[in-house]
Amino acid sequence: MKQKISLDQTYLICATLFSVVLVLTNIIGVKLFQGPFNPSSHALTTGIITYPLTFLLTDVVSEIWGAKKANTMVLIGFLMSIVMLIFIQIALYLPAHPYWVAPNNPFGFETVNEYQNAFNSVFSVNGKLLFGSMLAYMVAQLLDVRLYHMWKKITKGKYLWIRNNGSTSISQLVDTFIVNSILFYWGFGWEFWQGISVMFTIYIYKLILAALDTPLIYLSVAIIRKKFDLPNAMAEYS
Repeated sequence: MKQKISLDQTYLICATLFSVVLVLTNIIGVKLFQGPFNPSSHALTTGIITYPLTFLLTDVVSEIWGAKKANTMVLIGFLMSIVMLIFIQIALYLPAHPYWVAPNNPFGFETVNEYQNAFNSVFSVNGKLLFGSMLAYMVAQLLDVRLYHMWKKITKGKYLWIRNNGSTSISQLVDTFIVNSILFYWGFGWEFWQGISVMFTIYIYKLILAALDTPLIYLSVAIIRKKFDLPNAMAEYS
């Protein structure tokens, strides 16, 4: 007999997916890629393909389970990121073995030091960037939860797209400003307007991705409400 997934187990799946996506963002975000509209001058972090999903999940959990569960999920994601960083640091300092170098490998590395340098180049964490990203994450995600419920109260549970996009657009602006201010001005020593220009470009991309996830939150919320026979948001204010 098939065992049905409960509402609590569904929350656990959302929280797990949230943590996995957040950890992936911290891992892959080190790579910069060319933006599609102006490739020669727009450099974007690959974290942009995963990080917006965390705001979608935060909004879904806020809508179904409320602010307390959403904030708990944000804290769990933060702790899992710390765990990941601790083990990455341990892996970086473990002495490399010559067996690591595979014969005729496709990367062109011939010595164990070359392998280790490649590993370090991907997983070594800049302290300033780490501080900025973790600070931005906590502030932005907790703000997103608060703003979501503020918009939900103002609209009396109507217009899901307003609270989804309204909370995400503001919290993403805060996230972009915090992490990139620390990186560009403190880390790279950029001029003021140079940093503002890049931040603006990154934020526009985030807004586009936030708008694209609107159908996904409608779909996710509808599926969960139907599966567990939950009242819609408007019923809470009737």
